[in-house]
Amino acid sequence: MSGKAFRRIVTGHNAAGSAVIMEDGPPLRVFDNLGEAGLVFYEVWNTRETPARIDRASSEPPEARLTLAPPKSGTRIRVLDIPVDNPATSDLETVFENIGAKDAHIGTKGGKHASVHRTQSIDYGIVLDGQITLLMDEGETTLQAGDICIQRGTNHGWVNRGTKPCRIAFILIDGVWDEDIA
Repeated sequence: MSGKAFRRIVTGHNAAGSAVIMEDGPPLRVFDNLGEAGLVFYEVWNTRETPARIDRASSEPPEARLTLAPPKSGTRIRVLDIPVDNPATSDLETVFENIGAKDAHIGTKGGKHASVHRTQSIDYGIVLDGQITLLMDEGETTLQAGDICIQRGTNHGWVNRGTKPCRIAFILIDGVWDEDIA
C-alpha cells in the first residue's frame, strides 16, 4: 500500500442545500523531498478553528508551507509513508526544518533517536500498512496495520524497523499543555 496514491473525497452543499461531492481525487499537497528518501507527507485537510466552521462549499484553508503541527485552535489530517530506517541516507535535522518543526525536534539529545520530537497536540496515529516503532523517553512499542496510537504531547519518535515502508494516517488536534508538563 505504501507509495500508492489514494483518493480524497470532499463533500459540501450546492446552492439548493443538497449534499454533493465537491472534490474526488488524490490529495493536492504532497511533499516528498524532505531530507529522507522515501518519506512522503500527504496533506489531506486542515481546519483553522474548533468547532470547525461548516459552510456551503469552502475549500481547505490554504497554507504557505508544510507544517508538522496542526493550526492553532485547529486540526490536521495527513498520511505519511515512512521508509525503512536507514540513518546513512536520512538527515532528520533537515526533515524537521523542512516540515516547519525545527523547534519541536529533540533529536539525538540525551542519546535519543534522531526522530524524537514533541508537539503541543493530541495526535491519533492509525497504521494502515506495514509496521512502525513508537519510541518514548522510557520504553517503546511496535504498531502493526490496524493499531492506533493516541499521542498526547509527549516526547516521541517513529522508526521503521520493518522490511517495507509504513503508511500511517495522523489526525492532529491543537492542544494546550498543563503547566506541570510544559
